Amino acid sequence: MKKQNEPMTAKKAISKATMSILTMMPMLLGVIGLVALMQIYVTPGMLAQLFGHGLVADISTGTVAGAISSGNPAVSYLIADGLLKQGVSLYAVTAFILSWVTLGIVQLPAEASVFGLRFTLYKNILTLISTILVAFFTVLTLKGFAS
Repeated sequence: MKKQNEPMTAKKAISKATMSILTMMPMLLGVIGLVALMQIYVTPGMLAQLFGHGLVADISTGTVAGAISSGNPAVSYLIADGLLKQGVSLYAVTAFILSWVTLGIVQLPAEASVFGLRFTLYKNILTLISTILVAFFTVLTLKGFAS
């Protein structure tokens, strides 16, 4: 009979980790596929049309657009560059990048199945609030340094 506090061997740990990854693989592949589709069909030009309606609207739109079209952080910088070149405000672009990386409507089902619905909801609500605040204060800080 195994004791409760008996340490796990490396072999058992690797076996458990492998089983966890294999169990999550269909969900992960689905999420990766949806993110790839979003990156193909949602262009920087489409996103640029959503912005330019004031500070609060730009931050809100940037947050929602980033959350819906979530993806790889490296890609977000390329899209952000395109948005800035099209005249989108730094507030909107900052909110977009933050929510692109931290929020993700596409990942919600997979995240909820792995971490639980309650944790996922709390995490995303807190991330939404902090994304808006961080976007606002980041741009204010950058403007302060530029002065």
